Amino acid sequence: MICGFDYGTSNCAMGVPDHNGVRLLAVDGDKNFMPSALYSMARELICEQVGKQLPEGAARDEFVTSRRGQLQLAQRARREHDIEADETVMFVGQQAFGHYFADPEFGYFVKSPKSFLGASGLRPEFVHFFEDIVTAMMQTIKQRAERSLGQSLTRTVIGRPVNFQGSNSEQSNRQALAILTTAARRAGYTDVEFQYEPIAAGLSFEQQLTENRTVLVVDIGGGTSDCAMVRMGPDHRGKAERSADFLGHTGERVGGNDLDIQLAGRQLMPLFGMTAPLKSGKPMPTKTFLDAVSTNDVSALTRFSSLETGLYLEQLQRDCLQPEVIGRLIRLRNNKQNQQLVKFAEEAKIALSDADSTRVTLDFVEKGLGTDILRSELEASIERPLTRITELMSEAVQQAGTRPDLIFVTGGSARSPIIREAVARTLGDVQLLDGDHFGSVVSGLTEWARQIYR
Repeated sequence: MICGFDYGTSNCAMGVPDHNGVRLLAVDGDKNFMPSALYSMARELICEQVGKQLPEGAARDEFVTSRRGQLQLAQRARREHDIEADETVMFVGQQAFGHYFADPEFGYFVKSPKSFLGASGLRPEFVHFFEDIVTAMMQTIKQRAERSLGQSLTRTVIGRPVNFQGSNSEQSNRQALAILTTAARRAGYTDVEFQYEPIAAGLSFEQQLTENRTVLVVDIGGGTSDCAMVRMGPDHRGKAERSADFLGHTGERVGGNDLDIQLAGRQLMPLFGMTAPLKSGKPMPTKTFLDAVSTNDVSALTRFSSLETGLYLEQLQRDCLQPEVIGRLIRLRNNKQNQQLVKFAEEAKIALSDADSTRVTLDFVEKGLGTDILRSELEASIERPLTRITELMSEAVQQAGTRPDLIFVTGGSARSPIIREAVARTLGDVQLLDGDHFGSVVSGLTEWARQIYR
């Protein structure tokens, strides 16, 4: 059976066509959306879990040969951690967050792995590692969806951003699509196609149009923001060839995760010493503090967890007039709680969609630690990424050579009144409509699957 698969930066979802349009499948308990996160009791066990799920045959033999070293390390990890052969060792979605929050020092946790797929300069072993992470997640999601549906899923359309990375975009796109294709085939899909996420969101929105319109689709996802100018409506709907209807599209690796990171850096890292005075009178260097919260940057995370950073922070604590706040950062690093910190920033961003202020409580770091954040402080914190998002909108309109009749906004971060106001300011007096902020892309991918897999 065919399906649309939104392997998103923040959430994953899967849909299948039915007589009412699109049916979303349960992929995380009884929920239709699964947070994009994975937790394994040991990093090496991810590869082992992928191999166990592959059916016997040439593909499995090839995988085992290519991962021989990692599979040997997995056996060693089982012995060192006294993990039984039948013990569950890997979790995705809400379960992954649950295990990470319960014991962040133990195991391996990754959030939003899609953010890393287009990273420049990845060595082959890192490409293989991300293949295994994505495959492990896709295998689990597919199995859950098939149980919910009661049928096998074999042909899929997967969403993709316009660009996975801002720099070296073509090379990054090829690398990311190759990883996703390999993972999808290892998960059991025989046919794999891709569709731009903003176009998919537009195809979903198009189902409700009663007259033809030129629509600017603005999809603010977790990892990327993508815009597309599309002619749509009754005269266009259902056509298998839509290239003439797509008038312009732009996209870049700036999205909801960047807003969370900026908010964490500007409003939470001062609690960990980022603005504390040094004995020398010089300003506090901020790079390490920003590395701590840059959870979508492989290089930053590697630097923050390195031995050199550990030694640097010990010296920084001696040099600081408030050594106790640097001590908090050292504990955060030692306890591997920086992902948890950014998660709290994300929750604050969401709360500020409906309130003028919110309280962030960080008892997991230190009892009584916390701060109040105002919506105006969120606006100041995210000014830089938000400016880039509005520039992408203007560039898509410029490519099209015409103004839109409507603006359709989707994606989780698009709920924020700050973002909606910025969208309205950019294009002036154009009607702005909302869709399903989380389901538009997967619904559109499913509609496209229905059309191309006839």
